[in-house]
Amino acid sequence: MKPRQQRMLALGLSAIGLIAASFLTFKAFNENMMFFVNITDAVENTNIPADKDFRVGGLVVEGSIFRQPGNLMMSFALTDNINRLEVEYTGVVPDLFREGQGVIAHGRLKENGVFIAKTILAKHDENYMPPEVMESLATNALEKVSSNNN
Repeated sequence: MKPRQQRMLALGLSAIGLIAASFLTFKAFNENMMFFVNITDAVENTNIPADKDFRVGGLVVEGSIFRQPGNLMMSFALTDNINRLEVEYTGVVPDLFREGQGVIAHGRLKENGVFIAKTILAKHDENYMPPEVMESLATNALEKVSSNNN
């Protein structure tokens, strides 16, 4: 092979390698991307990614936490001050998880409308609430006030 052909072969193989690496990187990003869905949207089955995990966030409803004796399964309800979403979770919850606190749950919605959480994240100090949850609660509070005034 002539030097020119060797350079062209090297450039071609480099381009193919770069395209393959880019494709695999974007595929990994797409598989790991997790959307945030408002509780109202989850309850009404709107804007929910099909066959993908997503996040919901809200306040744990007072008196809704139920733990099954002898195992790690629990259920509770989340609210965005408009709707309520039942959540089931198996595992150890964060120390700061309690009623009235803001949490984010990662998981999927079953056909019966129950959210099956794989991970529960709680706020880490008394002044922090996840930005998505705060925005959702603020928007819903404004909607609730405007609907009460009409």
